[in-house]
This record gives sequence, structure tokens and C-alpha cells, in this order.
Amino acid sequence: MAYPSEDYSAPASDAQPVLTVEQLTLQLKGLLEDSFPAVWVTGEISNFSSPSSGHCYFTLKDDAAQIRAVMWRGTASRLKFDLHDGLDVVCFGAIDVYAPRGSYQLVVSKLEPKGIGALELALRKLKEKLAAEGLFDRARKRPLPKFPRRIAFVTSPTGAAVRDFLEVLRRRWRGADVLIVPTRVQGDGAAREIAAAIQKANRPELGVDVLVVGRGGGSLEDLWCFNEEPVVRAVAASRIPTISAVGHEIDVTLCDLAADVRALTPSEAAELVLPSQDALAAFLNDRQARLLAALQNKAATARHRLVMLGERRVFRQPRELIHARAQRVDELWLRAGRALKNKLTLQRSKLETWAGKLESLSPLGVLARGYSVTQRADDGAVVTSAAQVSPGDALRTRVANGEIISITREVTTSSTSSGERPV
Repeated sequence: MAYPSEDYSAPASDAQPVLTVEQLTLQLKGLLEDSFPAVWVTGEISNFSSPSSGHCYFTLKDDAAQIRAVMWRGTASRLKFDLHDGLDVVCFGAIDVYAPRGSYQLVVSKLEPKGIGALELALRKLKEKLAAEGLFDRARKRPLPKFPRRIAFVTSPTGAAVRDFLEVLRRRWRGADVLIVPTRVQGDGAAREIAAAIQKANRPELGVDVLVVGRGGGSLEDLWCFNEEPVVRAVAASRIPTISAVGHEIDVTLCDLAADVRALTPSEAAELVLPSQDALAAFLNDRQARLLAALQNKAATARHRLVMLGERRVFRQPRELIHARAQRVDELWLRAGRALKNKLTLQRSKLETWAGKLESLSPLGVLARGYSVTQRADDGAVVTSAAQVSPGDALRTRVANGEIISITREVTTSSTSSGERPV
């Protein structure tokens, strides 16, 4: 088939100017971005990917059309849930043209799962209110008892959660009683029933040591009763240490935040509430072996020390030490005797020296050399001058070996000394 030849090599003289691809794309980009600066779009996520950059890329589609969408890392990091294929969402954002590919896309700045935006808002407000009251403070958390004798589980008696819980307990430990406190765990009025069941389990006459509150997984709507205020306050007010085991690992309810311990699943709650009998037996066997080894090592060390002490010379020849000590005592005794004798000799010599000096200064010594002391007999005054005596006075003269009593007949004085004449 032949086609008529047409010449497109140049535009007509007065026709619209020819645009480059870039120019056309930029015009379309400006037109779209100006026309759709902010738009709400609902659809299903498909072809979702999140590379290491943290940005999220996906296709938003419905039965008749699709559009590429991107959520930058800063916005994606603030999401409270995970994105995945098949999730129905409501997105808010702006239309953007990606020039290198000549395609347009939605730049998402806000994203909510479809149909639960109001629930999320209500949950956020209640969480802030209860947190301000201190119901979620870590300081309120209590430790679980090591070996509880009675466990209460507030849950639906027909759900899979109670079966999984009991099965794990049966495998781990057989020394505890389990009290099932039946209640609805979803639907209207379930929150009031759960709160009442928690209060019932707290009765002292039941003797409960630890309380488990929970159910299996489900949607946000299914688990909503565990976010309601009566349940959260009942858990926070429980006098019994409480484990919250609601839903699966990704499900976090306000009941989880108020409880003393959060379990990811009811099965994990069973693992937390009681120890493993096999693990405990292995632990005790290990401790027994370590204790026995420590005692054996201590006994061996003591035995070795005893042998070493027995090999010492003092124990092999005990009298040698006594003889050495006795010889030392004798040496010290002799040295003490010599030192005492030398001390006495030195002191005796000093005493004799001082006695000689005293003897030379003694009045008796002077008398022994021919001197005498004369006293008046009437008053005992020592006569040192002739003027003290008159004729007829009685005198007592003391010599080396006695006394002489005399009567003065005459008193003469030395003219050279006093110039007195004889009386």
C-alpha cells in the first residue's frame, strides 16, 4: 500500500512554533501542578517498594485506572502502620510531573488506611489524655512473680488465644492453676465486660497471683475494645501484676501500654508468666554441677594446703623450733645479766663519787678534821663572834665525838679585827 508523501520538514510560516520535548514537558508539568496543587485520592496500593533510601514508591489503582505515587522518607517515617500491597488507603498530596520519563505521579504528604481515620484520631486523643495522667509511666510497672500458683486469663473462652495459651502452659509447667474469666473481646459493650472481668479477677478470695488480658489477632476495629478507656483504667488499677497479650506483634493497644508487661501474642504471655520446667531443671542441674565442682575444687585446695603445711620443717621437727627459742632466751638472759651488772657498777661508781663530794661538804667531816661548833647553852645560838659571849655564859661546844659544856671566864677580842679591848 502506498501512502501519499507529505513534507513535515518545516512548519508553515504563520503556524504554531515547534516545541522540544523538554519544552512541552515543562509546559505540561506547570499546567498539571498548578491545576492539582492538593488533591485527595483513594485507591489500592500495588507494586509497593521501599529501597534503602527510606522513600516509598507504589501504584495507586482502582478498577479502571492507576497512578504512580511516591512518599518521601520524612513523611513515611511518621506513619504508625506498615504499607503493603492490597491495602486500601486515602492519600493527600500534589500532582508532580517527572520530566525524565515524561510521566506524572502523586507526591503523597498524608496517608491513612481507608475507613479508620476517625478511629486513629480518637485513639491518639485518648492516648494523650491517659499518658498525661501517668497511666503509662514506666515507674508504675511491677515485676511478675517468679512462680505464680494461680493465673487468671480474661479472654473469650471459645477463642484460639485461650487454646494457645493453655497448650504452651501445659508444655512448660504443670504446677499452676489457670482461671479463665470469660468475656467478649470485640463488639459493642465488650470493653465494659472486659473491665468488669478484670475487677472480678482482682478479688482477694480468688487468690490470683498474675493476670493475663488478651485475645488473638484482628483488624483495628476488632481490637478496638482494648483501646477503650474502661479497659485501660481497669488494667492500670489492677492490684495484681498484669500481662497484656492482645493481637499479634504489630498490634499495639492502649491496654498494652497500661499493663505491667506486654506480650506480643497469647503464646508469648504463657512463656512470660511461667518458667519452662525443662529450662529450670537444666538450670538447677547446671548450678548443682557448678556447686559440686566448686566444693571439690575448694576441698582439693584445702587438701593441697594441708599437705604443704605438713611438709614444713616446723611440723616435721617441732622440737627444733623449741630448742632454737630456748637458746635465744638463754642468750637474752645472759645479755640482760651483763647489762644489769654493768649498769649497777656504773651507778655504784657514780654513787661513790657523789658520796665523797657530800662527805667533803658535810659539817661532820669538818669537825672530824679538828674543827668545832660553839653554841650558847641558853638559846642554842651559834657563836660566831666574841661579842656574842659574856663572862659567866654557859657554852656548848660540839666536837667530832661529842659535846663540851663550859662556863666563860673571860672574853677577849682580836684588836686587828675589831679594835676591841679585853673585857
